[in-house]
Amino acid sequence: MTSTKQSFPSFLSFTRGPSLSIKLMVAGLVITGCFIVVAIFAPTFQAWGWLQDPTQSLSNPIHEPPSWNHWFGTSRQGYDVFSRTWFGSQAALKVVVLATTLSLIIGVPLGLISGYLGGKLDRVLLFLMDTIYTLPGLLLSVTLAFVVGRGVFNAAIALSISYVPQYYRVVRNHTTSVKTELFIEAAQALGASPGRILSRYLFLNVIQSVPVLFTLNAADAILILGGLGFLGLGLPEQTPEWGHDLRQALDALPTGIWWTALFPGLAMTLMVVGLSLVGEGLSELINPRFRQKH
Repeated sequence: MTSTKQSFPSFLSFTRGPSLSIKLMVAGLVITGCFIVVAIFAPTFQAWGWLQDPTQSLSNPIHEPPSWNHWFGTSRQGYDVFSRTWFGSQAALKVVVLATTLSLIIGVPLGLISGYLGGKLDRVLLFLMDTIYTLPGLLLSVTLAFVVGRGVFNAAIALSISYVPQYYRVVRNHTTSVKTELFIEAAQALGASPGRILSRYLFLNVIQSVPVLFTLNAADAILILGGLGFLGLGLPEQTPEWGHDLRQALDALPTGIWWTALFPGLAMTLMVVGLSLVGEGLSELINPRFRQKH
């Protein structure tokens, strides 16, 4: 009697015995999903009267501790901390998604073109990107924030510049290795134009690591956005923003007012952890050695 071994689809293979990274990725997806739901439905909950207006100051008692009326307490300006923390996720997601998308849109095409064409263009772009990459991300973002000013789009521009070289380097290195494959040479021999080769044959083969980089950059962007807000360079002053709220909470900390700093800081930490766990799990899933084991 011969025994048969049941097979599973490749995309479901990790469910048979998920590793620790995959389990943590699920936890990260849950955390990130919760923040996305919070950001989407915050205006709806405010319209229903479940959340206060986060920009309305002096409408509540000052420095009231967490209670049934104010779950996260109130700040020195009379803001409801729960409402500010809730709406802070909306501001963070807007800026971070826009910043990482801008850097992806710029970095991926430049990496494709540079890696495929090579020559002087490749050397110039590589020198430029390496120069930007050597600069600390926070310092570069602070400098650009001084130039472009406050605002969602301006903050996204200030954040995105430091991430463009990362997408460029990853895509360029993959392109230089893939362009020597036989199917690329066959397409060239058949007379395919460079644009068609880049879009049809190279693009899908060199972007496997981009989703991992996207999530990790998003986690880093949240921290940098918090730093900009803490320095007063992020979003407009009345916009709910975790970094700005932490700055406002500093003066009250020595007097025992802990809730104005705890909850915005905790929300920022949880979102960063969630996105980081998603990125690490995706990295393991995309790793060829992981796929061979499963």
